[in-house]
Amino acid sequence: MARDELGGAGGAKGDASGGKDAEGRRRPMRADAQRNEDRLLRAAAAAFAREGAGASVKDIAREAGVGVGTLYRRFPSKELLIEATYRNEVQLLCDAAPELAGSQPPDQALRTWMTRFVAFMTTKHGMADALRVVLTDDNERLETRRNLAEAVHRLLAAAAAEGTVRPGVEAPAVLMALGGISVIAGSEGRPDLTAQMIDLLLHGVLAG
Repeated sequence: MARDELGGAGGAKGDASGGKDAEGRRRPMRADAQRNEDRLLRAAAAAFAREGAGASVKDIAREAGVGVGTLYRRFPSKELLIEATYRNEVQLLCDAAPELAGSQPPDQALRTWMTRFVAFMTTKHGMADALRVVLTDDNERLETRRNLAEAVHRLLAAAAAEGTVRPGVEAPAVLMALGGISVIAGSEGRPDLTAQMIDLLLHGVLAG
């Protein structure tokens, strides 16, 4: 059966989060299946950032080092792959905050996280049209913003504990500034501007 690049095979539906038990809880995957999914999501994020939602699923599977059948078993449609990629990128960003706060000096932890956030926004921009279709829950979008703001707050708190952040800096304002950096760098076709603008933002955030 021919598979449509956008709709999977014959309109098949699937669950991007994996199989679930009778109570709706996700069943754990085997280690090899989890590795395949992780590789697919990394390859998909890179492809959508480069080419947008039109990126070929065959190329994504090839870049991940798996067969296209493996991709379709996990994500029966491209929409499900896009949704899973978005959720995974958000989770990686949120998970990175405590890891960076515990392993890098506060100013470097902020810089690293900001750089990753702008990269995430580039990926999200490439999937924007499809995300408007699959992410229709306003409460979920608000929760995502809260979780990302909490990640920034954690990094700012670590910097404040060492006296390296200006008083009154709030996480939502930092997120809005990073969103602006993402839009400007993308619209100007100058990704090299990202590091310069992040430096300027950090100059306003950090004390001294």
